[in-house]
Amino acid sequence: MKSRERFQEIIKVFVSYGFGYLIDSKFNSSKRSPSNLRMAFEELGPTFIKIGQILSTRPDLLPEEYINELIKLQDSAPKESYENIRSVFEESLNKNLEECFIYFSKEPTASASIAQVHEAILNDGRAVIVKIQRPDIYNIMKTDIDILKKIIKLSKGRIDINIVDPLAVIEELESTTEKELDFIDESKSIVKFKKNNENTVPVYAPDVIFGLCSEKVLTLEYINGFKINNMQMIKKEGYSNKEIAKKLALSYCKQIFDDGFFHGDPHPGNLLICNGKICFIDFGITGELDESLKEWLNKAMLAVATGDKSKIVDFILAIGIKRGKVNKGNLYEDVSYLFTTYLNTSLKNIKVAVLLEEMFSIVENNNIQFPKELAILFRGLIILEGVIAEVDPQLDIISVITSFVKGKNKLFLLKDINEEELVLSAYSFLRDASRVPTKTIEALSSISDGRAKVNFTIADLEKSVDHISNMVNRLVGALLISSLIIASSLIISNNVGPIYKGISLIGIAGYIISAIFAIFLLIAVVRDGGFRSKKKKRKS
Repeated sequence: MKSRERFQEIIKVFVSYGFGYLIDSKFNSSKRSPSNLRMAFEELGPTFIKIGQILSTRPDLLPEEYINELIKLQDSAPKESYENIRSVFEESLNKNLEECFIYFSKEPTASASIAQVHEAILNDGRAVIVKIQRPDIYNIMKTDIDILKKIIKLSKGRIDINIVDPLAVIEELESTTEKELDFIDESKSIVKFKKNNENTVPVYAPDVIFGLCSEKVLTLEYINGFKINNMQMIKKEGYSNKEIAKKLALSYCKQIFDDGFFHGDPHPGNLLICNGKICFIDFGITGELDESLKEWLNKAMLAVATGDKSKIVDFILAIGIKRGKVNKGNLYEDVSYLFTTYLNTSLKNIKVAVLLEEMFSIVENNNIQFPKELAILFRGLIILEGVIAEVDPQLDIISVITSFVKGKNKLFLLKDINEEELVLSAYSFLRDASRVPTKTIEALSSISDGRAKVNFTIADLEKSVDHISNMVNRLVGALLISSLIIASSLIISNNVGPIYKGISLIGIAGYIISAIFAIFLLIAVVRDGGFRSKKKKRKS
């Protein structure tokens, strides 16, 4: 079909489903709805179904209600003829099909918008599946995406769906499509996943047959397994559904927090049980996290576990892409509401999907956008939660994630150690003392961002500065003395160093030094007029 004819067809379908207003304001938009957009994509055929599926992976670009509809799109298409598929295989690899296989199924086992899959047997007897692109699919999808660009330009700002930047969405779609149409890229993703999990016993991915791979052909080991949510087969094979669900959740945690490379579409069709292992297949969508993003995700999950709202705000500001003026005060209030509504309850009662949808709403309302990698991750977690709910409804995925993160942060485990009250008090004091500079900066930031306002007038500025300087010096001195007392107490309680009559001499020395410092500090306070204000009040 020529580009002009395809353009007219797309316009006609969009108009019939209530989206004609994008082209001309005279069209009625009353029928427009997320479900109508999904049905329009379905009617426009396989390439638009794939476009819709790709868009459904980006909750940072489209509103929640549209994401939920586009997820429903089923990627299926009429099968391509064997002759056409064979032609693509031979032209792409410059090899004769019969020379590569002793058996090749002429009927596809699956037929989707971009490619279809055939079972085959290699000359050495290994069973494989061969994924082959449809003829000219690259140009077909490129034409449709170019037409979408034209439609958006014609809309002239009439798009009232809450989208960050419509043209940016299409450009991102174009980039993602090119990646999905490069099977060499997918083969590299499989190899990377296998390397990351070579010592992870319950996790597997198919071997890549490199001699039979190209941009348009992907040949992989055949996995003779069943879908992870097939409860009948799980029971028949004697597997534990609870163990499978737990291992799946832990595997995803490892992919995120250890490897920084994760499967982006973990739905049941891409998760097979084979020989007691969870086998991940179809690596068309993957995500990669750099060290900085991994570290921030680690902190964010600890913040969720401990109810630390400030850390969540820090996380959003650190990794988010600012799209306008950001009021930290408003952001803090929104996060506080989120904690009050969802996180002041047991973690097992929290749904990942609901929590992440609220988080996306918060960042969007505060002119912030999450990076693409995080958007793919969040969608993956939402899909994973649905799979786990089918396999083991009792498993709490958030508790699994937070437990995994806690295990990587040994200092966090101090709160679970049952030591003497003095030790716990010392830890609490030192922790709070270390936060003083940070809290001071946060207080100043809240003032500058408008979350708190202070009205004051400074008289005798030089005297005030001197007075503040003295106060800071005393505070530092008091902290040092307190730390020395606590350290001495710990030394005595643990009998460290030389012992005399059951008491640590180092601890006693620490007490004496603390007392001397305290006397000097008290003298300094009296000399500087520390009690002057009280005396004046009595005289008056």
